[in-house]
Amino acid sequence: MIFDRLLDLARQRGLVRAGGWQRTDSTHVLARIRDLNRLELAGESVRAALEALAEAAPAWLAGVIDASWQRVYGQRIDNWRLPESQAARDELAVQYGRDGYWLLEQVQGPGAPGWLAELPAVQVLRRIWIQQYYREAGQDGEKVIRREEREHGLPPGKDRLASPYDTDARYSEEHGMGWTGYKGHLTETVSDPAGDDPGTGQPAVPNLVTDVQTTHAAVPDVVMTAPVHDSLEASGVLPGEHAVDSGYVSADLLVSSRLRGVTLLGPLLADVSAQARSGGYTADMFAIDWDRRQATCPQGTLSSKWAPMRQHDGKEAISVRFPAATCRACPARDKCTTARWTGRQLFLRPREIYEAVTAARAGQDTRHWKDRYKTRAGVEGLIHQATCVTGIRRARYTGLGKTRLEHLAAATAINVIRLDAWYAGNPLDRTRTTHLQRINLAPAA
Repeated sequence: MIFDRLLDLARQRGLVRAGGWQRTDSTHVLARIRDLNRLELAGESVRAALEALAEAAPAWLAGVIDASWQRVYGQRIDNWRLPESQAARDELAVQYGRDGYWLLEQVQGPGAPGWLAELPAVQVLRRIWIQQYYREAGQDGEKVIRREEREHGLPPGKDRLASPYDTDARYSEEHGMGWTGYKGHLTETVSDPAGDDPGTGQPAVPNLVTDVQTTHAAVPDVVMTAPVHDSLEASGVLPGEHAVDSGYVSADLLVSSRLRGVTLLGPLLADVSAQARSGGYTADMFAIDWDRRQATCPQGTLSSKWAPMRQHDGKEAISVRFPAATCRACPARDKCTTARWTGRQLFLRPREIYEAVTAARAGQDTRHWKDRYKTRAGVEGLIHQATCVTGIRRARYTGLGKTRLEHLAAATAINVIRLDAWYAGNPLDRTRTTHLQRINLAPAA
């Protein structure tokens, strides 16, 4: 509410408006938990459930466990050294699995209060055991505890729990760096340098944060482009030009953003097809006749089939095939396809999307586009201010809701700092300035 109120006041005073320039970027946020490997996660999940049961129903728990449980789970699992040999670690993992299954059976037993199974720590233990273990019948009829690895596989990172204490945090990797936690997506306005006061360098309007989004770490940036536009439109500050990096851009978003009146300014990812990697005939080298529903290859052959379809991700596409006999006898076959018994096949997006992508790829190589895209570079200053001044790099609380609240508070603080500097006439630093350069060593008159 405070963030929205401050943004609304800035909009009423003409400091923020719809149709201007804005830019967005994301940064990683470390969850307020310890990093646990799979073995530590299993043991700590059992311990967390035991701690919750010991607090909620100590008399019941004392009747179903003995002193050996206290020796194993009496302290945090990551506080003591795990076995060095792989065989001993595997044995310990099976013991954790057996104890977890036994504890889950006990809380649902006839002598247990019905509400014990509903405790959050017990529910988390159940979810982690579904992800990490399975049981199968052995030769003697007893159930054998096994870990979810090669036989069944682990769930994807977007679903896999990383800690029993923060069920919203996820593990992700980006640019060679891995972390467990969240992502913060920040959007800010971009003041036009041409409007700065030539004498003082004071910008015509300050750069203000207009939107904050928080997700778990495994959510791709491209998924957040539409929610950012929805939020900006609801606030009445939807930009006319939105500068982002390639992670926020896709073919569909180029078209959907244009329909909202937003020019999504960001480089499309490069073509990674086999033909592009080997210098062969890529899809953009084929001439497409949309009216006749035909394609012509670089060697002049017409396509033999044109059929609308739906790809595995649900997106609409068009399958274009070329005659197999012609392709087999083609002298440029090695540049076009590796199929032995069929001809070249293209998968085209619908015409509007295809033409938007073609125009975007051609435009992003021009000097004009590159000059416009320079506006995105300043967003790194916002990320630096958010992480170094407000400290959002490490979450202060557990859970997605509280972490998002923290990010909104940080964005509000940044806007207050920037408004104060702008009203006081302190211009923004356009370049990096060291602490030594800030010292006034000019000789006295």
